[in-house]
Amino acid sequence: MDGNLLLFLIYTSYFITTILLSFLINGLFLKFSFSLGTRNMPENIIRWSPQAKPSLGGISFFIIFLLSVASYPILFEQHAVLFNKQLFGILSASTLAFLMGLSDDAYNTKPFLKLTVQIFCALILIFSGTQISLFESTILNQALTIFWIVSIMNSINMLDNMDAITTVISISIIINALLILYLNSDSYNIHIILLIGVLSSLIGFLFYNWHPAKMFMGDTGSQFLGLFLGAMGIIYFWNTPDMQGHFIQSKQFFVTILAFAVPIIDTTSVVINRIKKGKSPFVGGKDHTTHSLFFSGLSEKKIAVLYGGICIFSMFFNFLIINYIKEWGYLHITLFSAYFIVLFLFLYVPTIKYGQ
Repeated sequence: MDGNLLLFLIYTSYFITTILLSFLINGLFLKFSFSLGTRNMPENIIRWSPQAKPSLGGISFFIIFLLSVASYPILFEQHAVLFNKQLFGILSASTLAFLMGLSDDAYNTKPFLKLTVQIFCALILIFSGTQISLFESTILNQALTIFWIVSIMNSINMLDNMDAITTVISISIIINALLILYLNSDSYNIHIILLIGVLSSLIGFLFYNWHPAKMFMGDTGSQFLGLFLGAMGIIYFWNTPDMQGHFIQSKQFFVTILAFAVPIIDTTSVVINRIKKGKSPFVGGKDHTTHSLFFSGLSEKKIAVLYGGICIFSMFFNFLIINYIKEWGYLHITLFSAYFIVLFLFLYVPTIKYGQ
């Protein structure tokens, strides 16, 4: 059998199997959950959904992630996991993020403790070889890496404020990373199986998370996803040259910003509006871009579809940047800056009028 066809069958089979596994795991959690992981019980935290629902979806993400790590040496290289320092760092940091999220779901962890753990997760990635390589200065690269990981972990967590939104956004970011791997013909990269595993876990979970949601991912899921997506963002958006082998700082910046546009815009909007009102950015509220669109008349399903459409459009731009734009210059910087500004204003302006 042709090697490429065999590889395609392996990845496809794994993808379908893990989607079914995710569907079954979340179904079992939903069936047997009572109070464990249930959110929106009476508490002082402002939440969107008026009903208490299990927040156990994140556990299925982590289970399938671990399964993916274990599956690669079975399917491909026998010792690939044991001697891969970068993978060990991602595994360690993801585990720490998962445990911190699990603790937060159970005990509502203090913001300072969460921030400390998030910084430690970033340091684990740095010392294991995953850091942004944008500047000549190592200190600047490490500082930007810490800021990036902490920001994305919090952005993904904050974006998990309405049915299916974070799930849809995370799916789009993973597909974007897989597209870059495909364009670079990196078919045996261990990260492919990790990305496929987490992607399939999200698709299986989406069945229960689509409006009206039966289940949430909780901080367990959003903290793990934030770390995982942040790490993959460093490897495949910040640090991967284009198809011509060029590494241009401004080009990598736009590839990254477009892939993570929605969480970046949502978090930035919330921080700006809360600071303007003299409120803490770390206290929950119904002032996200999603909430403002709902108050302006869109249903929760339409908002999820709209955000998915934005992601597809941004992914198309990324495809053009990586695959077709050979001579990167001021015209392209202006064009994509204009797109991001228009997108930012489209999502931000409603928060001024409708944000609560």
